[in-house]
Amino acid sequence: MSSQLITPKNEAAIWARLMESQPDDLTPDAAKYLLGLGFTESDRSRMQDLADKSQAGTLAEDEERELDSYLHIGNLLAVMQSKARLALHVSEPSESRT
Repeated sequence: MSSQLITPKNEAAIWARLMESQPDDLTPDAAKYLLGLGFTESDRSRMQDLADKSQAGTLAEDEERELDSYLHIGNLLAVMQSKARLALHVSEPSESRT
């Protein structure tokens, strides 16, 4: 069964901890870049195929690993984009005063 949570030892979890360890907020340009990241149509289609197979109980072992990878990277992207939204929200009031 696929794990939708970031486990403490996988690459996405390590990257998420790395992002959280940074004391400074992202620059507005970096935050906007992160918010622009997303999966391609091809990747979204593949994820849907894998999710359908998983729901049907026909997911092969290698496909399960692939789906887990997509889920982990998606969770990491969500963490990074959340940090980016916070950085933009924090930077907006100071920018409007200048």
